[in-house]
Amino acid sequence: MNDAAPRPTLEAVAARAGVSRATVSRVVNGGDGVREPLVERVRRAVEELGYVPNQAARSLVTKRHHAVAVVVAEPESRVFADPFFALQLRGISKELTAQDNQLVLLLTEGRDDHTRVARYLAGGHVDGALVFSLHLDDPLPGLIQRAGVPTVFGGRPGWSDGTADVVYVDSDNRGGARAAVRHLLGLGRSRVAHITGALDQTSAVDRLDGYRDVMGDADPDLVAPGDFTPAGGERAMRELLDRCPGLDAVFAANDLTASGALRVLRERGRRVPEDVALIGFDDMLPVAEQTDPPLTTVRQDIEEMGRLMARLLLRGLDPSPAAGPAGAAPAGAAPAGVVLPTTLVRRASA
Repeated sequence: MNDAAPRPTLEAVAARAGVSRATVSRVVNGGDGVREPLVERVRRAVEELGYVPNQAARSLVTKRHHAVAVVVAEPESRVFADPFFALQLRGISKELTAQDNQLVLLLTEGRDDHTRVARYLAGGHVDGALVFSLHLDDPLPGLIQRAGVPTVFGGRPGWSDGTADVVYVDSDNRGGARAAVRHLLGLGRSRVAHITGALDQTSAVDRLDGYRDVMGDADPDLVAPGDFTPAGGERAMRELLDRCPGLDAVFAANDLTASGALRVLRERGRRVPEDVALIGFDDMLPVAEQTDPPLTTVRQDIEEMGRLMARLLLRGLDPSPAAGPAGAAPAGAAPAGVVLPTTLVRRASA
């Protein structure tokens, strides 16, 4: 037997508040045209009865699901191993939760998943999508555009499909890279190497361009490909030391890459920073503060990037002047691309 009390209904709330069912429906679903004293009576009745709106019925009235898909274009093994994704997801979750929206996480393990994700987005389950960690050959942008779902991208778009009004949030990757390399040169280092990120992602391309902006016609052997992982940093560091044993500084594309490079430098008997100065990118504290020595790095506010992505999407879904947090630009006023500043954080590695 089920002894649970019956779930309170809209009619029960109306009876408790002494108003019509239609009035309760307007208050619960955020409608206008209800006098404030009646709004208070309905809210008090909702609280007293423990009424929970039926989300399916509510969606029919408001045309909103209060759910947002977060699409990460990476396999599960990468997402749950890299602190970058945890920080960005935390920022997104905080903003969505603060505005009473649910987060629906979608990962893409392989090509078959792209069709599944596009089908889900087109099915009307969510109000919009936040998409990040895209690769240059990724079909997701086109699939999402055809699905007609409002979308904000994490990272500068790297595709060219004639779409001029793509909304995205990024960090000043190129400027941050320039600051890192200038700092190394300012320490008196002359053979500054770079371990790239995955060059099918715009963040890695921008950081490589920033390195080249400062180093100019540096020896091309001082650049080695990485993939934003510790293992990639290890491989690239071995390659650099074999090719250029006289290098005296390394700018790594992210902190995980730098941690891998640091292990190889230690294996090869190179002291950091005495023999080789090392700088990363991200300032992910679980990595940067726990390396030995602690890592000098370029800080980008990863959590704030996530919050801003969610904020821009929700503001676009609600074009009313009151939408968005205090101090935010009016709806529609946000630029298509928002680029957050980066700063150099000095620790012991450089």
